[in-house]
Amino acid sequence: MTGIHSGPQAAPPASGEALDRQDERLRRSVGVRGAVAGSLERIRSGDLGVVPVVAGLVVIWTVFQVLNPIFLSPANLVNLAMESVAVGVIALGIVAVLLVGQIDLSVGSVSGLAAAILAVTYVSRHLPVWVALLAAVAAGCAIGFLYSQMFTRFGVPSFVATLAGLLGFLGAQLWLLGAAGAINLPFTSGLVFFAQLAFVPEVLSYVLVLVAAAGLFASRFLLARERRRAGLSARSTQLIAAESAAVLVGLGAAVWYLNRGRGVGWMFVLFVALVVVMHYLLTRTGWGRSVYAVGGNVEAARRAGINVSRVYISVFVLCSGLAALGGVLAAARLAAANQSSGGGDVNLNAIAAAVIGGTSLFGGRGNAFAALLGILVIQSISSGLTLLNLDSSFRFMVTGLVLALAVALDSVARRSRASHGRA
Repeated sequence: MTGIHSGPQAAPPASGEALDRQDERLRRSVGVRGAVAGSLERIRSGDLGVVPVVAGLVVIWTVFQVLNPIFLSPANLVNLAMESVAVGVIALGIVAVLLVGQIDLSVGSVSGLAAAILAVTYVSRHLPVWVALLAAVAAGCAIGFLYSQMFTRFGVPSFVATLAGLLGFLGAQLWLLGAAGAINLPFTSGLVFFAQLAFVPEVLSYVLVLVAAAGLFASRFLLARERRRAGLSARSTQLIAAESAAVLVGLGAAVWYLNRGRGVGWMFVLFVALVVVMHYLLTRTGWGRSVYAVGGNVEAARRAGINVSRVYISVFVLCSGLAALGGVLAAARLAAANQSSGGGDVNLNAIAAAVIGGTSLFGGRGNAFAALLGILVIQSISSGLTLLNLDSSFRFMVTGLVLALAVALDSVARRSRASHGRA
């Protein structure tokens, strides 16, 4: 995934060889050796991808496992996965906004407002739960559309517009909840059951792993075939099969281990499915290419014929819509909506997860899996410190340190890419 970045352009070669000398000049299949060489070249140029966050996650898990053997137990990992979902969904929307170089500071308040709307329409107004859910998500999308209009039509910076929304929608949430300040969701609700007790049957969980590996193989095989038809370099079928087999073994082992506890929660499956869909939209559609182009250089994107305003509208609507969905899932997980819904560190954790996962604050770089990896890092820190009986003050400090390191690494990598490009 690459965005469109401005910079000095080399003159076209006199011969007929392709312009991209690192990729398109090789009109053949790229095997394992070529893939490894390409990865090393990207790392040397400053494109570290998910390497830092995966390495950090391994270090965090190792440290907490040494300090408390319960940390990597199936029961704790199941809880960790389920607790990651609500904020992870919100972080997925933050990824989209950051990719175009903007920010949304109100996702916490929007998620809290959505939880209040769900509780009021479902419990107080006795509407069907699916109607309440749609109303909550629709309200989030409407808020995102409002932000996009303030930004594109009136030139209000996204920082200011969403900061105003943070305050305003927090007030709307408190007003909806009324004097009681809390509305409990019935435990008999299907939504509450989905968030708390719904787990994938063991056999079906392995079927889903097979489907995921087969889907990866089919997707990459078709992409490689399209590139070969266009005369471009592409992964060899053997490499694609090896990657798919690695995914099959890795996911299969993870599912087997979680099934030793309560298993894989359907809510976590929903989160992963949203990440995969977002990844597809960003990497395989014209909309996704436009998002990266706008984040890389908005003026260049405009001159290339991209409707920049529509791109901004889409990402703001998507971000607030996912924030509302995250708020609904959080309320279902708690079986209540109250004045603290969406408050506390929800807002900052969602933004931190996107950045820690590898999404650049400068726009144009990142992917959907940043939300998944980032929230796993944050939730791992929270879970590990809780098992060590340390209070939230340590969690805030450690998370802040990890966020600072992630941003510093992004800045260093950005300068490395710039210097490598000039060279």
